[in-house]
Amino acid sequence: MDVSKKSEFVVVANRLPVDRVTDGDGTASWRRSPGGLVTAIVPVMQRREGAWVGWHGAPDEDLEPFEAEGLSLIPVRLSARDVEHYYEGFSNATLWPLYHDVIAQPVYRRSLWEVYERVNRRFARAAADVAAEGAIVWVQDYQLQLVPQMLRELRPDLRIGFFLHIPFPPMELFQQLPWRRDILYGLLGADLVGFQSRDAASNFVRLCRRFLDLKTQGHEVAIADRVVRADHFPISVDANELITLADDPDVRERAKQIREDLGNPASLLLGVDRLDYTKGIQQRLQAFTELFEDERLKSGDAVFVQVATPSRERVREYRILRDDIEQQVGRANGLHSELGAPIINYMHTSYTRKELVSLYLAADVMVVTPLRDGMNLVAKEYVACRSDLKGALLLSEFAGAARELHRAFLVNPYDIGGTKNRMWEAMHASPAERARRMRSMRKRVIEHDVDLWAKQFLDALEDGH
Repeated sequence: MDVSKKSEFVVVANRLPVDRVTDGDGTASWRRSPGGLVTAIVPVMQRREGAWVGWHGAPDEDLEPFEAEGLSLIPVRLSARDVEHYYEGFSNATLWPLYHDVIAQPVYRRSLWEVYERVNRRFARAAADVAAEGAIVWVQDYQLQLVPQMLRELRPDLRIGFFLHIPFPPMELFQQLPWRRDILYGLLGADLVGFQSRDAASNFVRLCRRFLDLKTQGHEVAIADRVVRADHFPISVDANELITLADDPDVRERAKQIREDLGNPASLLLGVDRLDYTKGIQQRLQAFTELFEDERLKSGDAVFVQVATPSRERVREYRILRDDIEQQVGRANGLHSELGAPIINYMHTSYTRKELVSLYLAADVMVVTPLRDGMNLVAKEYVACRSDLKGALLLSEFAGAARELHRAFLVNPYDIGGTKNRMWEAMHASPAERARRMRSMRKRVIEHDVDLWAKQFLDALEDGH
């Protein structure tokens, strides 16, 4: 690629939108990564001949800018120490638990903050180098909250947007952070700061007023000679892609096979999550197991399939969580299963897109019960796939998706008894009730898809109002 060419549209994210794959003969190539963010932004990049700045996933490796999957990619080098302190450390041991209501205790260490700051500056410089005069730069997520201000200092001509994909905490939590002012000033380098919910945007404005003593009006913050807007843009899924996959005869046949492999239970419940303490996996499995303890279910009545995608396996808390869940599953199956027919099938692995859609079609009840989640796209993916209107969605009140999917069976995942009863209700809902609920939710997901999310954010950023 022509490294001297500047881009009118630049995306800055922790990771590049491609994964390196090695063929059987040892040849390495790049394949587009799965996930909603990549799906949403790549078409915009291609239309605008944009560039994507991010880490390519291998520490201590220098790569020149390259093209893959029709995308211009600008790798940012991270050392093994950077990964440990910036990513596993400050991003995921400090910010992640703090922003998720301190479900786990955040770690506040200056050494982690110093590397986070240094790596953010590296990303900002890479974006400044590749952006054309007056370009649009869209910075993504909690790992890069200092980039907007650093980038503005380097390139005041740019139009800068920032979007936070996870929750943004209220004042009583955020004020714990020793570097709270730095984070707020970092975000205020953007012209538009986007959040998943209206409450999160309000939290941000309130914090700017409280800790920076800035003037605010509505969702606007005045800083120097600029006005920064904070607003909510709930992210969604590529509904058309999911509908097409769900209509694939091979996918439908695989869904039938899954049910047969599980013994064709009366009810098949499904959880699909990254293995993370915020996802409420232990609570949902406890609620399901108690239905057997109460003798409301017996072996053969219902099967729970829990997919837990590996996540942050080098972090001690995640290894402990994995061990705890595996012990919980073993106890439940030991007490309530019959030979060859476990009540819980637990898979600590990743699945292809087609296999996930097959699971969605096989499931009678989709269980999405995070303790805290900015959105949770699994809930929307399930709804998009169920054109048959037969499935039921059990959804946590603390998932951002609950603000849109009102007709789900809503639960407080901390209330095991309430979750258990709501789970039973979803399993035994009539076909007519399921269809009513699903029809309403599908209308929302299809009309407010990921393309609309990207368009609304970028329109607001470019229009400046």
